[in-house]
Amino acid sequence: MAKENKTESNPIKWLLEPDDPGVRYLAMRDLVKSDTKELLKAKKKAHTEGPIADVLAKMNKEGYWERPGPGYNPKYRATVWSLILLSQLGASVEMDRQITTACSYLLEHALTKDGHFTMNGLPSGTIDCLQGNLCAALLDLGCEDERIDKAFEWMARSVTGEGVSPMEDKAAPVRYYAGKCGPGFACGGNNKLPCAWGAVKVMLAFSKLPKSKRTGLIDNAISAGVDFLFSVDPAKADYPCGFANKPSGNWWKFGFPIFYVTDLLQNVETLVALGYGKDHRLANALNIIREKQDNQGRWPLEYDYTGKTWVDFGAKKQPNKWVTLRALRVLKAVS
Repeated sequence: MAKENKTESNPIKWLLEPDDPGVRYLAMRDLVKSDTKELLKAKKKAHTEGPIADVLAKMNKEGYWERPGPGYNPKYRATVWSLILLSQLGASVEMDRQITTACSYLLEHALTKDGHFTMNGLPSGTIDCLQGNLCAALLDLGCEDERIDKAFEWMARSVTGEGVSPMEDKAAPVRYYAGKCGPGFACGGNNKLPCAWGAVKVMLAFSKLPKSKRTGLIDNAISAGVDFLFSVDPAKADYPCGFANKPSGNWWKFGFPIFYVTDLLQNVETLVALGYGKDHRLANALNIIREKQDNQGRWPLEYDYTGKTWVDFGAKKQPNKWVTLRALRVLKAVS
């Protein structure tokens, strides 16, 4: 019971400290009942004084970061990663026109006519983790564009296989490629086996899509994805390992931001967002999340991108506000 009490008090007070406007805004939005005017004030401050402003300050006026084009390289400062980071920081198109410009640039340069988000501007550059990350990011940023619907349609087809030809059928108008090589999250980067990291990204994006936009095709893809993520105990994460003989240890290292490396916490976030927060199959994973909480109710940063992206988010192995925010969101949703 003591740990539950901490979840209700100390860590939230810590997240609400005014000297961290970025995390303070999201804590107000997601964890406490905030006055509308105060929340708007916090949102504005997060866009002008927090890490959102730091990332936007590095953007080219045309809408890209680092170099023009699809924006996958260099990691983790190019357009793709900057927009994913902004979405996780709570950035919104309604607060800054630069975000609208960046979203438009991404859709123009990294999305094919058939809905593939791609590393190189061609359908061959598509892969589940990129597709899911960018579909999720654009929704979180508040971008509204009919091309996003096409991206969700391709993502659903890529999961179920409906209307997608085998990789070998090079004459087909829509087919799989070396990266996204088959249905059910099959990935060339995972020795052509289903990749759980990619599956979590895809399913996270589907969880953010309004139900009014979920077609039968998308519902089938969600069902297939949930079955896959629950095909093993999420706490053990013994999904197909591809080129390794055991799951990546990064599954159990909670981090911020979250790019293509996925952790147990994001897997749980995704399944909770899809409505499975009370499912008994999450019990062991939720226990792991709770056990990482320290005696002050905080969670440490275990996986980081220090020096690799535009902003650093704290010292490794130390209590971290961004990771604590992630964990408290999940625990609030299942409580």
